[in-house]
Amino acid sequence: MKTTLDINDQLLADAKALAAQQRTSLTRLIEEALQLRLRVHQERPRAKARLPVFKGRGGMVGGVDPLSNKAMQRALGDDA
Repeated sequence: MKTTLDINDQLLADAKALAAQQRTSLTRLIEEALQLRLRVHQERPRAKARLPVFKGRGGMVGGVDPLSNKAMQRALGDDA
């Protein structure tokens, strides 16, 4: 498939020089580079998100209904 790309002038010149040195085409050099980049991306395991965990002591105050905003405010002394 033919396509058009905008490539940095120096990068293109370096790629052409490398292709000539390796006696291959610029197309083949670009294809190999893309294949390598895609392979590395696919092989990299995705890091699992680590959630912070509080390992301290404590908890709800006895007799406070955690489902009631009013009870929570009374327990905090914010029932104004």
